[in-house]
Amino acid sequence: MSNLQIGLAIAGGVVLAAVVAHGAWNARRNAPRQAQPEPVGDQQPAPQREPSLDADGQGDTQPMTLPPVARRSVMDALIDVIATIALDGPNTVVSGEAAIAAMPATRRAGTKPFAIEGYNLTTLNWEVPMPGQRYGGFQAGVQLANRSGALNEIEYSEYVVKTQSFADAINATPEFPEMLEEVARARELDQFASAHDAQLGFTIRARNASWSPGYVQQNAARLGFVAGVIPGRMVLPASVEGLAPVLILSFDSQAALAEDPAQSAVRDIALHLDVAQVDRSEQPFVRMREVAAALAQTMDGLVTDDNGQLLTAETMDVIGSELESLYDTLEQRDLAAGSLLARRLFV
Repeated sequence: MSNLQIGLAIAGGVVLAAVVAHGAWNARRNAPRQAQPEPVGDQQPAPQREPSLDADGQGDTQPMTLPPVARRSVMDALIDVIATIALDGPNTVVSGEAAIAAMPATRRAGTKPFAIEGYNLTTLNWEVPMPGQRYGGFQAGVQLANRSGALNEIEYSEYVVKTQSFADAINATPEFPEMLEEVARARELDQFASAHDAQLGFTIRARNASWSPGYVQQNAARLGFVAGVIPGRMVLPASVEGLAPVLILSFDSQAALAEDPAQSAVRDIALHLDVAQVDRSEQPFVRMREVAAALAQTMDGLVTDDNGQLLTAETMDVIGSELESLYDTLEQRDLAAGSLLARRLFV
């Protein structure tokens, strides 16, 4: 073999090695970033999960012992149609078991929540009927509006039928408000709610390398997020147990469910704030900005809106100012963000 051939062979080998090395470097650079082992000796809290909510919006379980939740009337004339149900005959009492047996199979009239409460003769409080209790009267309510729209005549009629059936079963007589007046009130409330319903979303997009689900979860957990009940979802819990989360973080659920999530590539994550569901005192928008900035810095990302437009500090300041006005308006209407009535109306 001549010196020229040897030189060409060596040069070819060098080029091939360079190509292989460059390919490996590119693959490593573009591979999803992985979660890193926590420093030895750090006391990591036990993993927590988002609490589930029951039909009344109260948290059911957490990895700790919780005090019992005080029961109180859920109905309110501000957002409910309420019919009184008077028992027939003096000194008539209905047991909790009888009331429960007479309850309708579903707790909705169309798309609106429907409820029946009894007046507990022992506690002197309105409550959902319970076994072992005695009741001296009842009331039935249907919600005037929610995010599905205003109560209409068909839903009102279904509410009347359900209430009348319950009353007949316990030998009682219902008294209903006038339908047209209540439907008109429902439309007015729905118009107000539609004009003051705010749900904010930020997107954090990867600048270069994508992220693995574990990498996203690790960085979010360091900011106080816990695993959600849905794959690809994490929540920042409220300071009061059982209330809606302050913020929701979500990413591709298919990536979270992959056989090997470490190889799944996540290029963007979403932060969501449902304004009416979270108490103003939680400072949810301030925390949303802080979380977005922290994740973007740590994970080498950009904070944008849903359309991919960068969100500047000036834009966020404007949003924050508008939110303060919205909070004031909701409070003036007795529908303060995070209150029970607001949580029921804006759902």
